[in-house]
Amino acid sequence: MAQVPSSLIAATGLVGGFAVARATKRRELGGATLAAAGGVAAWQWRRAAGPKAAAALGGLYVAAFAGSHPLAKKLGAWPAVLTVAGTMAAASWAVADRK
Repeated sequence: MAQVPSSLIAATGLVGGFAVARATKRRELGGATLAAAGGVAAWQWRRAAGPKAAAALGGLYVAAFAGSHPLAKKLGAWPAVLTVAGTMAAASWAVADRK
């Protein structure tokens, strides 16, 4: 069985976390979605690229989440989330998924 790329998991965590929070009006459910996907992605990052790369990508994941908030004031909510998710996916792919 093929493994789902960590880049897809990370991007889905950012988009899915926002979508869940917005749809349910429960931010904690969005946060749980974001955290679960981040944990799975971090596990894959560590296996594929080692602990230092996993820590760097984990920091970027948190920064992407935090950065989407001020970016939303300039672009709108969904464009901001999609922008940071795309950036996260690209970084994850470059560091851990590219073979």
